[in-house]
Amino acid sequence: MSTSEELYFLPLGGAGEIGMNLNLFGYGDQWIMVDLGVMFGEPGLPGIDIVMPDPSFIVERKDKLLGIVLTHAHEDHFGAVHHLWPQLECPVYATPFTAELLRMKLAEAGLDDIVPVEEVPLGGRVRLGPFEIDYITLTHSIAEPNALAIRTPLGTVFHTGDWKIDPDPVVGDKTDEAALTALGEEGVLAMICDSTNVFNAHASGSEATVRENLIKLIGTLDGRVAVTAFASNIARIHSLAEAAAANGRHAVLVGRSMIRNVGVAKATGYLQDLPPFVSEQEAGFLPPDKVMFICTGSQGEPRGAMARIASGGHNHVQLSRGDTVIFSSKIIPGNELSLSALHNALAEQGIHVITEKDEFVHVSGHPGRSELTQMYQWIRPQIAVPVHGEPRHLFEHGALAEELQVPQTVVPRNGTLVRLAPGPAEIVETVRTGRMVLDGDMIVPHDGESIVERRRGMYNGHLVVSLALEEDGELASAPGLTLFGVPRNAEIEKRIGAAVELALDKLSAKAMKDEDVVYETARIAARRACRELTGKRAQTDVQILRLPAFE
Repeated sequence: MSTSEELYFLPLGGAGEIGMNLNLFGYGDQWIMVDLGVMFGEPGLPGIDIVMPDPSFIVERKDKLLGIVLTHAHEDHFGAVHHLWPQLECPVYATPFTAELLRMKLAEAGLDDIVPVEEVPLGGRVRLGPFEIDYITLTHSIAEPNALAIRTPLGTVFHTGDWKIDPDPVVGDKTDEAALTALGEEGVLAMICDSTNVFNAHASGSEATVRENLIKLIGTLDGRVAVTAFASNIARIHSLAEAAAANGRHAVLVGRSMIRNVGVAKATGYLQDLPPFVSEQEAGFLPPDKVMFICTGSQGEPRGAMARIASGGHNHVQLSRGDTVIFSSKIIPGNELSLSALHNALAEQGIHVITEKDEFVHVSGHPGRSELTQMYQWIRPQIAVPVHGEPRHLFEHGALAEELQVPQTVVPRNGTLVRLAPGPAEIVETVRTGRMVLDGDMIVPHDGESIVERRRGMYNGHLVVSLALEEDGELASAPGLTLFGVPRNAEIEKRIGAAVELALDKLSAKAMKDEDVVYETARIAARRACRELTGKRAQTDVQILRLPAFE
């Protein structure tokens, strides 16, 4: 990389997938990071709940990293800070709601007295080296979503974060159209913009409209009502609480993150005009038609409140035949199976299930095509850089920008170093990138040995051969076998053991004293026999015990 006065944009996460956002802006040899998020585990990563971008590029330059600037408090934008900050060791900047949620995460990780969290007021400004950063209020599905106007000696970059245009956001301020218009008139070099809903022709819709429909819908329901939504969607929680009150029901928060987020919202000035929530314990004394539960677990998470309620495993909340569960959220791709299982578990108990496919109970927090068009008309950038999307989203967004007569468009992928100025915008280099996972309490590469072994075991099972060898190398007994996740019976185990013995019999006395030779011979024989007998290519290990000589 050149260290001259050039302006760079480098995504290490979020350009090629929806989630796991990590964006770097460089001027000369100094850098700022915008957002540091996670995405959630997938079937190919057994035992993994959290996936993060590999920050190696900037870790190697952390003495040049001026700070982490957070746009908002969704997990895919700030959920990796407490995991990866020890590798970065720089200040973190956020508006009050995001800062307070971050402090809670840092406290849980034992970092609350170590990480410098700098709270920035809404509409505030931060100066980091050659970067002057203005926060601009937008609307989204969480409190305090911010765009960033990043001014540099070579021009202004507008980074949208997540957003939509909500004319009546219920919680928080409306989109600051005046600031956006003024920025466009001032001149914007490049716009780094959310691509999530580029295939949706129309605007995403207003939270106020969802609130009105929830009030009507809940008024038609008998028995207990439980609604599950994202705990971070403070506006939706506000709407649900109002819908409960309008229908003579008491709202009950169920789930740790739901209670935590509402507490943070109240502490930072939101949700002040609602009647008090009823506790889970108190709700048990209310008539069924006087209660409404607002629950976590909208994606079918096994530890979410809704899954525990459906399985009868919740300590205080029970539902029964004739009650209703409303899923006031979209189905995130990849969660279809878990949600289908949850829906069916509720239906089998005679509980009515309502989703966004049945009623208007959810609006997206991301801009449809018409909203993207409006943003381009406000900002009028010289360069369009689509992010926050899978490849098809990014290319479609790029095509839209060209239709809107944006002079230049660059479609990045994670690891592509984009020089924004001077000269025409272009990808000048590809740097190393990748994914890290939280495996237990350790952060390891997603393709590390432990994950690969676990994946192989998940698909093909595991076979362990135990050998006891005399001092002279002869087998002291028949090989012992332990099979995990492999079809087996006594005959299969007998034949695998026989195959191992036959292979070892063919070795010379000298070879039998070489543990590496014995290990590999037994492993290959056992694995081959297992494949022939069961059709499974089991991950195979060999344990060798050499018996001491006895006088």
